Amino acid sequence: MFTGIIEEIGTVRQIKHGLRSALLTIGASTVLDGTKIGDSIAINGICLTVTALSTGAFSADVMHETLDRSSLACLTRQSHVNLERAMTANGRFGGHIVAGHADGTGKIIRIRRDDTAVWFTIQTTPQILRYIVEKGSVAIDGISLTVAQVSPQDFSVSVIPHTTRQTILNERTEGDLVNLETDIVGKYVEKLLSARFAPVSASSGKSSLTKEFLSCHGFS
Repeated sequence: MFTGIIEEIGTVRQIKHGLRSALLTIGASTVLDGTKIGDSIAINGICLTVTALSTGAFSADVMHETLDRSSLACLTRQSHVNLERAMTANGRFGGHIVAGHADGTGKIIRIRRDDTAVWFTIQTTPQILRYIVEKGSVAIDGISLTVAQVSPQDFSVSVIPHTTRQTILNERTEGDLVNLETDIVGKYVEKLLSARFAPVSASSGKSSLTKEFLSCHGFS
C-alpha cells in the first residue's frame, strides 16, 4: 500500500522490450534506502516489484496488462518518473490509500495558473469519472491530490507549488497522458452494495444499483 506522497523523482536508465512486456531500470537514490529484491516501489503510481538492484538504480518487470492500462508504455530513456516505496507499518499516512493499481489513464487538457497554485484539468472515461467526487481523493501519476471540480467529461485539481516542484507534474504539458487511480473505498462500497441489493447482471456486466434503488431501501 502507498499513500501518494512522492519520495523522489527517478530517471529511466534503460528499457528492454519483450514481446508484450518490458523491463525498466530506474536511476534513484532515496527509494533505494533499505530496499530489497522483492520489495514494492510505485513508478508513476504503478506498483512494481523490484527484481534487481545495482549502484544507484533498480529494475522492475512490467507485464502486458500494466502496459495496456497505464502510461508506462509511453516512457523512454531519460524519462522522469515519480517514485514511492510501499508504506511501512509505522509510517505517516500523509495522503490517502493508494493501491498502486491504475484504473486507467487520463489526458491533461488544460493547465492554468491561479496565483501560486496550478490547476490541471484531466479528461478521462465515464468508468473512471463515476468514482471521482468533488473534495475526494485521486492519485495522478501516484500523487495523492484533492479533486477540486468534476464535470461529466473531466475533473480538475489545484496543486500547490511544493507538490509541483517535487513531482513530474512540473514537466507535464497539455496533451500528456497520466495514470489515474480512484479512491479504493468507493469501489469497495459499490461492490458490497451491489452484491447485497442489486447483483450484477451476468449478461450485461452492469450493476442495477441506482439512486432511486438506494432511496427505496432507506439510503439517502
